[in-house]
Amino acid sequence: MPAPRFVEQLNQQIGHELAAHNQYLACAVHYDALTMPQMARFFYAQALEERSHALMMVQYLLDTGGAVAVPAIEAPVSSFADVVAPVELALQQEKRVTDQINALVVTARDESDFASEQFLQWFIKEQVEEVATMTDLLAVVTRNQNDLEDIEEYVAREAGADGTDPTAPRVAGA
Repeated sequence: MPAPRFVEQLNQQIGHELAAHNQYLACAVHYDALTMPQMARFFYAQALEERSHALMMVQYLLDTGGAVAVPAIEAPVSSFADVVAPVELALQQEKRVTDQINALVVTARDESDFASEQFLQWFIKEQVEEVATMTDLLAVVTRNQNDLEDIEEYVAREAGADGTDPTAPRVAGA
């Protein structure tokens, strides 16, 4: 069984991942309303990915005998000034999640919870990719904020899903 302090912190992270799901859903709706289907598709996919991350954490707790306690989450930001604001928010969110995952690793190490530390290794790799993707997307959206077609073309060409990762943890319910 994972260390109690780790279980508590991982349950909080489940809430953070579900909040990220809702935030990305709000971003997708924003771009859908602007008739930017590529950006909308990208953020709908990001929302599902965040939900999957939460369910990977749920499955880990179930597999290891940890208690699952899905926390309440705040409503997402759903109104944006322009096409740049949602991506700025997404990058801030990914940096915050990176800090949260790193804090989980520290807790696992402090508690000598080696299985939990190993479980988190995939999430560390994932966060490097997420921050890089959002950093690049922010640069493109900022540079092309007055040319929505260029943004759409970039997303269609560069920001597509690469498929499933066979090294990813199992998703609860899948």
